[in-house]
Amino acid sequence: MKALQGIEGRVEWAERTSEPCGSGQIRIRVAAAGLNRADLLQRAGHYPPPPGASDILGLECAGVVSEVGAGSPWRVGDRVCALLAGGGMAEDVVVHAGHALPVPDGLSLAEAAALPEVYATAWLNLFQLARLQPGEKALIHAGAGGVGSAAIQLCKAFGNPCWVSVGSADRLAYCESLGAQGGVLRGENLDSLKDFAPFDVILDPVGASYAALNLSLIALDGRWVVIAMMGGRRAELDLAKFLAKRVQITGSTLRNRDDAFKAALIAELRDKVWPLFAEKRLAPQLERTFRADQAEEAFALLESNQVNGKIVLLLDDSL
Repeated sequence: MKALQGIEGRVEWAERTSEPCGSGQIRIRVAAAGLNRADLLQRAGHYPPPPGASDILGLECAGVVSEVGAGSPWRVGDRVCALLAGGGMAEDVVVHAGHALPVPDGLSLAEAAALPEVYATAWLNLFQLARLQPGEKALIHAGAGGVGSAAIQLCKAFGNPCWVSVGSADRLAYCESLGAQGGVLRGENLDSLKDFAPFDVILDPVGASYAALNLSLIALDGRWVVIAMMGGRRAELDLAKFLAKRVQITGSTLRNRDDAFKAALIAELRDKVWPLFAEKRLAPQLERTFRADQAEEAFALLESNQVNGKIVLLLDDSL
């Protein structure tokens, strides 16, 4: 099969051997795969896959089940999307059956490919780890990105007012169209977020450069979840404020979680989140699709930090 691999800061299609489909697994003929910042990092050599995971790029995909291992509830021909530790940007991928979700009614396979990674990440960090309760306020940094756009919609659906930090006025307007109450531009005065504070939960993919700001904005007993380090890895905190506010800081990753953890997360998504697509309370935020031969262009656009929502790579438009 053909598969996309990252080599020395670029992407390249190569012939790879398909993996066998074992017990409890399914093989998906891939129609489309979502791009994520993790793919940029892996392409640059900074984010190797977990032990045992495919080194092919792609943490989410959508397509049609083409083979079913023993014990799987899926059938050949089912339209699914899946959360992956790697391997999504290929003609086919073998995945744990419990890591797949049905394509929501009315959505294309390209739209479905934009769902698993960002909704799993947003749900895990806001509602499982940070235990966001109805009515509590959330601050979502980098709100216009894939995870941010999913997080905003989930906050709206579950009764949580949220605010964002973004890079431009157009991106702020985009976030407000999804349900954000408002926000600030990172190139201006981030301290004006204090007008909306305190926040019960902060979803933070920025890290070090926002650490002092977050500590000033967070509420008593607030939960601050760090999911990436776009703004650096080392920060200095005023521990007196940290203690006085009884702040809980959680470092969170999803890719290297074990199969059982991911299966439980996907089951909760299917039960609590997936019905909201049929009700039109959630919608995929697919900004642009690219053909397989445009992969380098797709990665360049994602790297520009000018994307609202998601980019998807189309691998098989016959499905």
